[in-house]
Amino acid sequence: MSVFTTVTAAQLDAWLSNYSVGTLVRLEGIPAGIENTNYFVTTTQGRYVLTLFEKLKLHELPFYLNLMAHLSSHGIPSPRPIANRDNELLGELNGKPAALVTFLAGKDLADPQPDHCVQVGATLANMHLAGTSYPLRMDNPRGPKWWKAVMPEIVPFLAPEEAALLREEVRFQSLYRFSDLPRGAIHADLFRDNVLFDRRRITGVIDFYFACTDALLFDVAITINDWCMKNDGRLDPVRAAALLEAYRAIRPFTAIERGAWPVMLRAAALRFWVSRLYDFYLPRPGELTHAKDPGHFRRILMQHIANEYDLPQLAL
Repeated sequence: MSVFTTVTAAQLDAWLSNYSVGTLVRLEGIPAGIENTNYFVTTTQGRYVLTLFEKLKLHELPFYLNLMAHLSSHGIPSPRPIANRDNELLGELNGKPAALVTFLAGKDLADPQPDHCVQVGATLANMHLAGTSYPLRMDNPRGPKWWKAVMPEIVPFLAPEEAALLREEVRFQSLYRFSDLPRGAIHADLFRDNVLFDRRRITGVIDFYFACTDALLFDVAITINDWCMKNDGRLDPVRAAALLEAYRAIRPFTAIERGAWPVMLRAAALRFWVSRLYDFYLPRPGELTHAKDPGHFRRILMQHIANEYDLPQLAL
């Protein structure tokens, strides 16, 4: 994603000598996102993506890398981590944990249509089913505990009405635990820019570095809040129905999930509103970085609150 740590061609060429991927041809920084340093890497044997992890700890990274390998082996079009000559998926470059994964062709969509949402819903359901056999577990690093912990840092930057909304929604979400919802490995960031298409076919699901163990329904809500949203923060009922029906056809929703759905849509909006507020007001220095508009998810949250009884329903 953004380039926080500079890597030169000479440094990367030396690092790649421990991999069976040929020699370096081209190195290109990827100027998008706000969490890790990413580069496109072209070698004499193919194209890859290099990630240097800026926030994640060394002990956390096996969860993400092994999840990608697990999903790839189960037919999900996710990046496959490349092992080095010591058969390790994780290395170190310029003082940062680093990994090399396969490059997936395709482009993300700015204006998804219902047929795209059908494919996304089906792919998400298949990911969730494949993830049921994944043995590693990790708590959501940006779940309710994190919202509550960073709220005092964010509130001083907000207008009074925004601060009041944030405090109230964090309080509201604290009333719900949903420990009986189906849980497993989730992507937790399945936005349009993390799904690649070639024409009308999904060719890749990328950026698993917010993945965690959480309610599967939370993942569905995160996905709906991006893929099925109008510019004013209201859900598009046609796209939402297409995605939900495609998902349900593969992994049917439970009665408990149906009851939790309105609250979960709000939780998904809150999670990204808080994240964007934090990244906007408390950024880290870095090259080629940009913070996304926090107001987008505030508007989505407010629409979910105002239209609670008009939200798309989950069919059982």
